[in-house]
Amino acid sequence: MPIYALVLTTPPTRPSLSDFAVERAYSVIPEALRRSQRWLSPGEAWEGEFVTNEVGVAPELRKEMQFALNGLTLDINIVTAEPQLRRNRLLVADMESTIIRQECLDELADFVGLRDRISEITARAMRGELDFEAAIKERVGLLKDMDAGKLEEVYAKRVTLMPGAGILLATMKANGAYCALVSGGFDFFAERIAKRLGFDDFRANRLEIAGGKLAGKVMEPILGREAKLAALETYKKEMGLQRALTMATGDGANDLAMIKAAGLGVAFRAKPVVAAEADAAITHGDLTALLYLQGYARDEFVQGAE
Repeated sequence: MPIYALVLTTPPTRPSLSDFAVERAYSVIPEALRRSQRWLSPGEAWEGEFVTNEVGVAPELRKEMQFALNGLTLDINIVTAEPQLRRNRLLVADMESTIIRQECLDELADFVGLRDRISEITARAMRGELDFEAAIKERVGLLKDMDAGKLEEVYAKRVTLMPGAGILLATMKANGAYCALVSGGFDFFAERIAKRLGFDDFRANRLEIAGGKLAGKVMEPILGREAKLAALETYKKEMGLQRALTMATGDGANDLAMIKAAGLGVAFRAKPVVAAEADAAITHGDLTALLYLQGYARDEFVQGAE
């Protein structure tokens, strides 16, 4: 029978898992189906293996466990525990609000007093309420004639890494994974973040700049939902990987196609429409939770950029 792992994770800054909590969660699975269990990080991350022939069992089990653990700040996920499939060989990650904390267009909007207006458009696009390409064109158009030097100012003074990003990249790369940053944001930021963290490749949109100022246009073709999916499929094909060995993560509706196409699609602090359809969702933890989903223990983590 296929082997699965129930993975419980909490924020590393507030580890709150107890033996009582993990036993309550594990008890939802019939004892005859349970296999081994172990702490991946005491108080922070735990996994319990089980077997089942039932297809699509994960959503119902998660609901039962959420009920059993009501009130605890933790993420509950069920992933494959087949040894040959557990650790992913390809990571494709969104950048904004995933690998970095910020939405760069929103930060740029501060300089022209349009943060609230542009942030609202960003939020609606990420929730899937607006067409991504139309939304990015509208937001960039509002920044026409901004000094292009503000891009460097935003990167230097406002862009910060999501907690756990450096460890996620360093650990996966140390274990032979190929890591790609695929962003609906802009190459000015993506190139710098990719170099800083050690991504093997990056893809992003390009802002048109003329005379040292933003021209208010995004250069074609625009990298959106379908382009992110195509990037995942291209990397997978070039590496000769089966789907099960690929991971994709992001937070917005434009990430959903690649998240659903990956062997392990992770909605990271994502909009509800994304979290509802992803294989796994991390709402409370940081990016190191993506390592726990792959069966890494904390003592296997490799320190990366900060």
